[in-house]
Amino acid sequence: MARDPDTIEREIVKAREALASTLDQLGEKASPKRLADNAKTTVRAKLDDPKVKFPLIGVGVLVAALLVRKLFR
Repeated sequence: MARDPDTIEREIVKAREALASTLDQLGEKASPKRLADNAKTTVRAKLDDPKVKFPLIGVGVLVAALLVRKLFR
């Protein structure tokens, strides 16, 4: 059964628009700026957690104390 050329062309245009929309969405999701912002937000959230924040501060103080001690020996 043969289809009408106008119908076929409308279907092609519709498929092309759907593909363009999908590619735009993928481009937005994979944008380097967006990925960097998401990573930054995740790291900040982890560092704001007291279970991570205070041990890191302690390690920083310990390293600073050891460096000062080594410099003045």
